[in-house]
Amino acid sequence: MTKVNTLHEGWRRLLLLTIRIPDGRLIEREVFDSGDAAAVLPYDPIRRRAILIRQFRAPVMHSGDDDTLIEVIAGLLDGAEPEACARREAMEEAGVRLRALELVGALWSAPGATTERAHLFLAPYALADRVAEGGGLAEEHENIEVLEVDLDDLARMVRDNTITDLKTLALAQALLIRHPALFERR
Repeated sequence: MTKVNTLHEGWRRLLLLTIRIPDGRLIEREVFDSGDAAAVLPYDPIRRRAILIRQFRAPVMHSGDDDTLIEVIAGLLDGAEPEACARREAMEEAGVRLRALELVGALWSAPGATTERAHLFLAPYALADRVAEGGGLAEEHENIEVLEVDLDDLARMVRDNTITDLKTLALAQALLIRHPALFERR
């Protein structure tokens, strides 16, 4: 890296990188600097349900799509370890207490545009772990709706291409692949 300029610093930072590429030329790239995040898909293996959330997303609205998005619980690490972030966000957004976390991977969200790497987790929970209302933080204007969906419906959403959020699709597919017995007819 040759040079980094901050073009804007607000809710996130927009950087202008001047970099030397392998052939020796200097190029400039704008990069959205948000830091790492954690995302988690809680699932209840007894009741065969999963927790998703619905919330307003400004970029989705700007694109002309419905301005709410159904997605997994997620948030920026803000200096925390990925596991601690996943547990914190699960409590804030869905009111669910998580214990065991199964790491799916740490994946670049959109490596051509952002520094964000999302640490993805699956997490079993029980009805007794729903200890609060959730809904997100008022000061962050989250206004989150908590959805408990049947695992058959989640599988159908994957098959029918109705999940439009990449981290949600990755975690739903991971649950299908890693825990196929949850989706067998009983």
